[in-house]
Amino acid sequence: MASVEITWLGRSCFQLKGKEAIVLTDPFEGLREGSLEADIVTLSHEHPGHSCVGAVRGEPKLLRGPGEYEVKGVFIYGLQTFHDGVRGRARGKNTVFLIELDGIKVCHLGDLGHVLSAEQVGEISDTDVLLVPVGGGTTIGAAEAAELVNLIDPKLVIPMHFHPEEEKSNLSLKAFLQEMGLKTLTPVPKLAITKTSLPTETQVILLKSGQ
Repeated sequence: MASVEITWLGRSCFQLKGKEAIVLTDPFEGLREGSLEADIVTLSHEHPGHSCVGAVRGEPKLLRGPGEYEVKGVFIYGLQTFHDGVRGRARGKNTVFLIELDGIKVCHLGDLGHVLSAEQVGEISDTDVLLVPVGGGTTIGAAEAAELVNLIDPKLVIPMHFHPEEEKSNLSLKAFLQEMGLKTLTPVPKLAITKTSLPTETQVILLKSGQ
């Protein structure tokens, strides 16, 4: 059985590598021009920290906004949400993407700024891997992130949108881990998963940042 390999490049940018396709989420300003490979690029919103498509070589399929998509056997569902807690009046809209790659459903919350409604949770409730922002400020923080984990009930949780080298961001990560009943986690370079290797109960995985 083919595995899906998940690598965190920093911020909200992940590379999801399957058997037939590579998906890249939210490439950010500062990544080297043409340095990344992807067949599909999802953009949660149009901000330089999340939409630097020049970092990807070739002509990948760019997905912006809500809808249902199928590219190279990858099924993707875009759910419209907001970048703030006031229905977009402060920071605009945000798209949550549910990506089904080789039988694994990965949900990327982007720069989500609020707890999802029961209806929205229902649309992504079969998530296997949840990529959740924990940094606070322009996104949800530790408590809201933990609440969403409990609502969505994924098998694996990978925190994102924090900067490991910054004290404030490290405090945000520590607060999230505490909310999840954890003290510390040792980061791993990447994660390879199959449907059969998923845990039966929710588990938090910390990835190392960087290409």
